[in-house]
Amino acid sequence: MSYLFSSESVSEGHPDKVADQISDAILDQFLAYDPKAHCAVESFVTTGQVVIMGEVHSNAYIDLQAMARKAIKRIGYSKAEYQFDYNSCGILTAIHEQSGDINQGVSREKEEEQGAGDQGMMFGYASNETDNYMPATLDLSHLIMYTLAQIRKEGKVMTYLRPDAKSQVTMEYNEQNEPVRIDTIVVSTQHDPFVEPKDDSRKAQKEADEQMLAKIREDVINILIPRVKEAAGDKLRRLFDNSLANAAETEANASERERKLMHDGIKYYVNPTGKFVIGGPHGDTGLTGRKIIVDTYGGRGAHGGGAFSGKDPSKVDRSAAYAARYIAKNMVAAGVADEMLVQLAYAIGVAEPVSVYVNTYGRSHVSLSDSEIARKVKDLFDLRPKAIEDTLNLRQPIYFETAAYGHMGRQCQKVKKTFESLYHEKKTMEVELFTWEKLDQVERIRKAFGL
Repeated sequence: MSYLFSSESVSEGHPDKVADQISDAILDQFLAYDPKAHCAVESFVTTGQVVIMGEVHSNAYIDLQAMARKAIKRIGYSKAEYQFDYNSCGILTAIHEQSGDINQGVSREKEEEQGAGDQGMMFGYASNETDNYMPATLDLSHLIMYTLAQIRKEGKVMTYLRPDAKSQVTMEYNEQNEPVRIDTIVVSTQHDPFVEPKDDSRKAQKEADEQMLAKIREDVINILIPRVKEAAGDKLRRLFDNSLANAAETEANASERERKLMHDGIKYYVNPTGKFVIGGPHGDTGLTGRKIIVDTYGGRGAHGGGAFSGKDPSKVDRSAAYAARYIAKNMVAAGVADEMLVQLAYAIGVAEPVSVYVNTYGRSHVSLSDSEIARKVKDLFDLRPKAIEDTLNLRQPIYFETAAYGHMGRQCQKVKKTFESLYHEKKTMEVELFTWEKLDQVERIRKAFGL
C-alpha cells in the first residue's frame, strides 16, 4: 500500500541556521590560520543579541565578533527594522580552552592513532530516488529554500521577502518505497508588511493581511516553483509531472478545503498562519545544532543525535557522519543496493570504530547479508578519525557553506575563499567543498563486490 512521507528544510535566515552559520564561520577562520585547531563553538541568537560559547585549542587568535557580524550580514540581516542586524546586535563571547582530559584522549604522538573526540554513533544514508542520492522529500525542500533565497538576494521580484523561511514537502511513495508524486508543499516565508491597512480597525488589518497572503501565494506558485522545477534534476522534475498527470484523480479524492489549495495536482500551504512579518532571531531564539534532521536526511535513515556546526573534524559527530554518507553514497552508486544506511560507533579516545553496521532495507543487489556487507565496508574504508580527515581533506576551512541547505547531497567543488584578520595576514585559499559527496570509490566497490 502506498504511503505519505514528509521532510522539512529551513532558510539560512532561520534563527537556528543563523546560529549554525556563525559557529561554522568562526571554525573556518580558526582552520584558515591554524589547520590543527580544535573547536567546539556554540552560538545563541535572539532579539538584538548573539552569545558565542564553547571550547577552543588553537595557536591562532580570532576576532569572534567580526566573524559573527560578517556571517549575519551575508545571511541578509542588515536592517534595524528586523530587530536583529549585523551592525547593531550585541555580541557576548564565552570561549575557553578545550579540556585537557579530552585532549589527552584525542592527541597522539603518531597522528594516525588519533583517538575519537567523543563517543557516539553516526549515520550515513543514500538512496537512488534522486540524482544526488538523497531522499526526494528533503532534496526538494532544500531546493525550495535555496531558490527562495536566491530570489530574495537578486531583489528583482518578490521584493518583500525577508531572510527567515521554512519549507516542507510531502510525497506519496509506492509499496517499493519509491516516490511517485508530490502531494503537498508548505512554504512559510517572512515578509515586509507591504500592504498597509486603511485604518486601525481589526477588519482593515485582516483585509491587508489577506491581500499580502494572496500575493505571496500567487508568487510562490508562479515565480518560485517554476524556478525550482527548472533547477531540479530529472528525477525530481518527473515527480512534478506525475502530480500534474494525476491532478484530476487527486482533486476528485480531496476535500473541498483541499481542492481550494491545489494547483497542478499539488496542495500548497503558503504562510498558513496568514502573516509572517516578525521572524528571524527576533521572532524566535536560535541555537547551534537544533536542525540536525534538516542537516542530514530529513527523517529518512537515522540520526545519532550529534550536531555538526562549530565542531572541527576531530569530533566524530561531524567527520564520521560525513564518512558514513561517503560510504553509503558510493555503495548505492556502485549498485550494491538501491538504499543503504551505514552506522559507525566510537569510544572517546579510541581510534578504531567499535562497530560498523549496514542496513539495505531488503533492497540489496548482492548475495551477501547486511552484516557481511558491513564487514566488507570495514575492510574497504579506513575509519579511524585521522584517516577520515585525510581521505576527505577535512582540515580545510570548508564549513560555512555546509551550515545552510544541508550538509549532504551538495555539489563537491573547488572554490577560492579569502580570509582577513586584524591579527594575521590576509589569506586566499583554494578549498574543496563537500568532499564526502565524491563518487570516487565506485569502481573499487564494484570490484570488491564482483559487480
